[in-house]
Amino acid sequence: MFEGLRFNHWKTSVGDDGVVTLTLDRADSSVNAISRAVLDELEQIVERLAIEKPAGVIVHSAKPAGFAVGADIKAFVEYAKQDSVLENIEHGQRVYEALARLPCPTVAAVHGTCMGGGTELILACRQRIAADDDKTKIALPEVMLGIHPGWGGTARLPRLIGATEALPLMLTGKSLSAKRALALGVVDRLARPDDLLVEARLLLRHPATRPFARRAKAWASNSWLARQILAPMVYKQTAAKVRKEHYPAPFAMIDVWRRGGSAIRQRLKIEARSVAKLAQSPTAQNLIRIFFLQERLKGQGGGTEHGITHVHVVGAGVMGGDIAAWVALKGFEVTLQDREMKFVQPALDRARALYEKKLKAPEKVEAAMRRLRADVEGSGAASAELAIEAIYENARAKEALYASIEPQFQADEILASNTSSIPLDELRKGLKAPQRFLGLHFFNPVAQMPLIEVVRHDMLDPAVEKRALAFCKAIGKLPVAVKGTPGFLVNRILMPYLLEAMRLYSEGVPGPVLDREAKKFGMPMGPIELADTVGLDVCASVGKELAPFLGLELPPGLDEKLATGKRGKKDGQGLYVWQDGKPEKPEVDKDYVTPPDVQERMILPMVNEAIACLADGVVDDADLLDAGVIFGTGFAPFRGGPIQYARSEGADKLKARLEQLAQRYGDRFKPKHGWELPALAQNGFALPAASVD
Repeated sequence: MFEGLRFNHWKTSVGDDGVVTLTLDRADSSVNAISRAVLDELEQIVERLAIEKPAGVIVHSAKPAGFAVGADIKAFVEYAKQDSVLENIEHGQRVYEALARLPCPTVAAVHGTCMGGGTELILACRQRIAADDDKTKIALPEVMLGIHPGWGGTARLPRLIGATEALPLMLTGKSLSAKRALALGVVDRLARPDDLLVEARLLLRHPATRPFARRAKAWASNSWLARQILAPMVYKQTAAKVRKEHYPAPFAMIDVWRRGGSAIRQRLKIEARSVAKLAQSPTAQNLIRIFFLQERLKGQGGGTEHGITHVHVVGAGVMGGDIAAWVALKGFEVTLQDREMKFVQPALDRARALYEKKLKAPEKVEAAMRRLRADVEGSGAASAELAIEAIYENARAKEALYASIEPQFQADEILASNTSSIPLDELRKGLKAPQRFLGLHFFNPVAQMPLIEVVRHDMLDPAVEKRALAFCKAIGKLPVAVKGTPGFLVNRILMPYLLEAMRLYSEGVPGPVLDREAKKFGMPMGPIELADTVGLDVCASVGKELAPFLGLELPPGLDEKLATGKRGKKDGQGLYVWQDGKPEKPEVDKDYVTPPDVQERMILPMVNEAIACLADGVVDDADLLDAGVIFGTGFAPFRGGPIQYARSEGADKLKARLEQLAQRYGDRFKPKHGWELPALAQNGFALPAASVD
């Protein structure tokens, strides 16, 4: 059937039963990213299949990691630069539509990761079967890149499972497990991983019948009337979560679905034009850049064996206990030490709640709990390959603890501190092996925040740093290596923002106004709510440590709050009153006029400090700085990070605005050193250097 045709990315075989198996195996890659070359070859294959009319076609992947990770994002960036996104989107649509129109049954056999363009490929097949395995994940996550599905996802998924189920999946990019995909009708059958292709053949011969109720629901939810009624409702729900001016893709996708008629060609045409328009937006360019920054952080731990199986954590407070719980969740043996069992037990209780939420199956929960053991005596330090200190922020107390732990080490154990602000050059002074000491600064809440600052000092062994980076990767976190100066990277940049917000609060600007202005800029949480969530005591502690270094002062009123025991969310009262874990924000007088420079007073100190960090070499380059601040603080992702924001707004313009603020409000706004750095002059969109092959 395929005589004379040679393919680099597809393998073809024809069985005795006349069934053709198409195996996607992208050359020179460990995963299947769907490139133009992959599509060009598939186009040739489908043209031949349309002529030959085989008994059936099975599409699957040869990669152990999964079916496909989606479209080739680097190629997509090049299309955007060349203004050829529309042509390439339309090409992919034509190939998939030709597959969908084959005059024979087609089945996609899915295992592992199936994302974006890979999911759109399986949607172009008549039926789908998935490996019944925890590794199977199916999603259309394009909104996370500032675009939406473009190879037929918006045209096919709502018609397959109904708009009320399909739209939330595409608007959030949420992954489906194999069982959930079956329940929704995204796949038609599940199979044991070893039997996937055998079962796919059976599905070809005996197609699954879609229940009438499901077909009727899909039809009804996509009728013209349903689209006109549902679209505004979904639009309103989406607007409650994100701003259209910040993230246009979800709103564009709702509009694409609303305007799409019964004809597939019309739906595809609207879809393609929408994606091409979004691809040119600053939001898409910045979110794609962040995607590559994330991949760069993930890759930092590659190629090194961390050699860690047992981790000993000292300090069972919120941070230490949650670090221990997370590490055990990821498969490591963990011992958790504190002065008495009454301090350890709450951490074990929180760990169980985390495992029940994440793992669900009782046997998996119990297995994780067995990996996390209370260790009041601290005997685990002697057998651990990594000891993490997570006690309160006091240099003398930490040094005393190290003096008791270090003599127990047997060989090349790593000692790490979770300090959030104390310079490591100070903490390492009494150590016998300072070369194996570093910082592993986790962020609260540990289970949600992806970043870990791997903190360096002047005597750190580079091999130990690499082991630490590999460990961070093994526990599913994003590491960024930072210099051990006060506040490191994230707190050094975050503290000017929080302190200025609290100063504005003390000047009489209502907390809800400050939170609203910060969220209007794009921060995920307002600074007053954030200060209460972190804890006013923690803010004060870190603020006192950093204020002299940063040339700042603690705002008035903070000590009085702490003196009355009002530390924020954990006490039920701080700058806000908290009820059931949520702040009760007071109503703002309707006649209140927000000062016009409130947003700048909060945001520009962050940018100013970020540029000083870059000049001081706190991180290795501007890309890593933006990544650290985005993943450590949630800094408006669609803006690309503080350095990218300074580039896009114009460094000279922001510097001049800081000078104006300094004249009006004081020296804390004076532009710091670094505004003349060449990195700030870069204009336009560029991939992070480390992401380019």
